[in-house]
Amino acid sequence: MDRPTDPHAVVKRLYELISGPADEGRDWSAVRDLFVPTALLRSELVLPDGRRQSGCWTVPAFCEAAAADYRAQGFWEDEICAQTQRFGQIAHVWSTYESRVGSPEAEPLGRGINSVQLLEQGGEWRITGLVFQIERGTGGIPEEFLAADRMAD
Repeated sequence: MDRPTDPHAVVKRLYELISGPADEGRDWSAVRDLFVPTALLRSELVLPDGRRQSGCWTVPAFCEAAAADYRAQGFWEDEICAQTQRFGQIAHVWSTYESRVGSPEAEPLGRGINSVQLLEQGGEWRITGLVFQIERGTGGIPEEFLAADRMAD
């Protein structure tokens, strides 16, 4: 498949690639290809007991960890709202999501926001960094990240 040619399409493609049933392999090479080689993925989480936890992965380390998790149970991440900001060859996509495990019809396990930074080089957009935070412990996702009129194509 050709690389997406706009920032939001890259994020949508990432969701497609990581989502699926437990017995279905993912194309981790295609996932890695959406990122620049030096990209990092970071998480900021509030655990059920209220403690905060931060994580940081290289793209290969994330793919390895996710592959093991997704083999154990199906995983789906669906975008429910997006906002893209762009200036020249840099872009930022705020992507609000719902996650499900076991089945795409299961009740959402949780919601959160992916903050995705991208760079255009030679007509192709690639992710330079991604930070995500789940909703738990944040006081809820602000309305501006849930507004239907903010959904990007």
